[in-house]
Amino acid sequence: MESVKTVIRRVAIQLVVARTYALPMRMSLRYEPTDPYVVRAAFSTDTDELAEWVLGRDLLADGLTGTAGSGDIRVWPTAGRGDQAMYIVLRSPADTALLEVPVQDVMAFLEDTQALVPRGTESGHIDWDLELANLFATG
Repeated sequence: MESVKTVIRRVAIQLVVARTYALPMRMSLRYEPTDPYVVRAAFSTDTDELAEWVLGRDLLADGLTGTAGSGDIRVWPTAGRGDQAMYIVLRSPADTALLEVPVQDVMAFLEDTQALVPRGTESGHIDWDLELANLFATG
């Protein structure tokens, strides 16, 4: 059986509270080739792990150069900041968070994921027999 590698990158980010005030946070991005379309993003402060969100890998990549996503998750590059940062908005029924994330960290993470699973080849990394078995087991 082929060895499966996981890509993990920890990133210092900012939770934008107001136009002139932001709180430091950490984001841990995790990518597993067995779930090739997905990036798991866990957000934490110094004391607590606050939440984990599931993001589309393509959504993150598309958000580096333009607005991507709709509904609960939106991503776009910051205006007037060059290629230094990008914004991620996460909406839940209870709240909305605006996160400022360093572009270089996201780019490096995505490059590492694409070294394992190039964009456009994701479906070839899915265990379809297992997916069907899970579907029928829960159906």
